[in-house]
Amino acid sequence: GEVRVPLYVGPQFQDVLAKTAEGLDRVVDYGIFTIIAAPLFWLLKFLHGLIGNWGWAIIVMTILIKGAFYPLNAASARSMGKMKLIAPKMKALQEQYANDKQQLQIKMMEMYKTEKINPLGGCLPILVQIPVFIALYWVLLSAVELRQAPWILWIHDLSAPDPFYVLPVIYAITAYLQVKLSPTPISDPVQAKVMQIMPIAFSVMFIFFPSGLVLYWLVNNVLQIGQQWHMNRMLEREAALKAATRR
Repeated sequence: GEVRVPLYVGPQFQDVLAKTAEGLDRVVDYGIFTIIAAPLFWLLKFLHGLIGNWGWAIIVMTILIKGAFYPLNAASARSMGKMKLIAPKMKALQEQYANDKQQLQIKMMEMYKTEKINPLGGCLPILVQIPVFIALYWVLLSAVELRQAPWILWIHDLSAPDPFYVLPVIYAITAYLQVKLSPTPISDPVQAKVMQIMPIAFSVMFIFFPSGLVLYWLVNNVLQIGQQWHMNRMLEREAALKAATRR
């Protein structure tokens, strides 16, 4: 007998794979979040068709995703901003009940209730977005379309690491600013130090990551910093107005 089968040898361009054989485009595996990653890749490709540059398409897509999650991010930023405002009170409680952990927990819950703060309010919106972040990570990591795709100046290949480490360094700066803007009601100095070291650790990891992926995280960080700064100022004004009303 004789069996004939077609053989495709070439890059995993999804349009080409889909035309070559039905279902062949599924060899591009985005993991368990494929159902989210596939529409994200379609959006990225659509933006590239409009803009003509994969780097700017990544930036625009990051802004669109951030806009879509704005209500969740705003709720998270407000919760974190409130936590930052009560940080001095929290520290005083931790010092007062340093030897009575159970009483400390009771007093902290009373403070959360009085100040109308949900301690998980800053975490839950982030948890909802994690599948999207993971899916986008796999899209940017797996998209062969980014191979040898230039962005600007020194970035000539978005699928390769930044040759001069500019993006990881800028990311480290933005990550450090983000930590400074966020509340840090941590009594353990070791944990506080770990939180400060995290941006440096991630930046070292990003040295080896594709520059397109680092670009996404950098833009996302800049947008998050702007949102958190705006929310902190707004909460400070609200607190000042409330204090003036009480007088």
